[in-house]
Amino acid sequence: MSPALPVVGGADVIAASSKAGFVQVSQRGGHVEPCGGDRTVIVPMHRELATGTLRSVLGQAGLTPAELIALL
Repeated sequence: MSPALPVVGGADVIAASSKAGFVQVSQRGGHVEPCGGDRTVIVPMHRELATGTLRSVLGQAGLTPAELIALL
Protein backbone atom coordinates (compact mmCIF):
# COMPACT_ATOMS: atom_id res chain seq x y z
CA MET A 1 0.00 0.00 0.00
CA SER A 2 1.36 3.40 -0.94
CA PRO A 3 1.66 6.15 1.67
CA ALA A 4 -1.08 8.74 1.95
CA LEU A 5 -0.61 11.90 -0.04
CA PRO A 6 0.78 14.76 2.01
CA VAL A 7 -0.97 18.12 2.14
CA VAL A 8 1.27 20.36 0.06
CA GLY A 9 1.07 23.54 -1.94
CA GLY A 10 2.22 24.29 -5.45
CA ALA A 11 5.51 25.82 -4.26
CA ASP A 12 6.30 22.60 -2.34
CA VAL A 13 5.68 20.51 -5.46
CA ILE A 14 7.87 22.83 -7.57
CA ALA A 15 10.69 22.55 -5.02
CA ALA A 16 10.40 18.75 -4.91
CA SER A 17 10.27 18.47 -8.70
CA SER A 18 13.43 20.57 -9.03
CA LYS A 19 15.19 18.10 -6.71
CA ALA A 20 13.98 15.35 -9.07
CA GLY A 21 15.62 17.09 -12.03
CA PHE A 22 12.77 19.21 -13.38
CA VAL A 23 13.50 22.76 -14.53
CA GLN A 24 10.90 25.53 -14.64
CA VAL A 25 10.44 26.50 -18.29
CA SER A 26 7.50 28.89 -18.09
CA GLN A 27 4.76 30.37 -15.94
CA ARG A 28 1.34 31.61 -16.99
CA GLY A 29 -0.55 33.36 -14.26
CA GLY A 30 -0.94 30.94 -11.38
CA HIS A 31 0.42 27.88 -13.21
CA VAL A 32 4.09 26.87 -13.40
CA GLU A 33 5.43 24.50 -16.04
CA PRO A 34 8.45 22.45 -14.96
CA CYS A 35 10.01 20.15 -17.57
CA GLY A 36 12.19 17.11 -16.96
CA GLY A 37 13.48 15.03 -19.85
CA ASP A 38 10.46 14.18 -21.99
CA ARG A 39 7.91 15.08 -19.27
CA THR A 40 6.19 18.41 -18.83
CA VAL A 41 4.04 19.10 -15.78
CA ILE A 42 1.54 21.86 -15.07
CA VAL A 43 1.47 22.83 -11.37
CA PRO A 44 -1.14 25.26 -10.05
CA MET A 45 0.38 27.59 -7.48
CA HIS A 46 -2.32 27.10 -4.85
CA ARG A 47 -1.57 27.27 -1.15
CA GLU A 48 -2.91 23.72 -0.80
CA LEU A 49 -3.41 21.33 -3.73
CA ALA A 50 -6.52 19.16 -3.83
CA THR A 51 -5.87 15.41 -3.63
CA GLY A 52 -6.98 14.75 -7.21
CA THR A 53 -4.87 17.62 -8.52
CA LEU A 54 -1.81 16.37 -6.67
CA ARG A 55 -2.35 12.83 -8.01
CA SER A 56 -2.60 14.25 -11.54
CA VAL A 57 0.59 16.29 -11.15
CA LEU A 58 2.45 13.26 -9.78
CA GLY A 59 1.19 11.14 -12.67
CA GLN A 60 2.38 13.74 -15.20
CA ALA A 61 5.77 13.86 -13.49
CA GLY A 62 6.07 10.08 -13.18
CA LEU A 63 6.52 10.28 -9.41
CA THR A 64 4.94 8.15 -6.71
CA PRO A 65 3.60 9.59 -3.44
CA ALA A 66 6.55 7.95 -1.63
CA GLU A 67 9.04 9.64 -3.98
CA LEU A 68 7.34 13.01 -3.43
CA ILE A 69 7.54 12.58 0.35
CA ALA A 70 11.23 11.72 0.08
CA LEU A 71 11.87 14.85 -2.01
CA LEU A 72 10.04 17.23 0.34
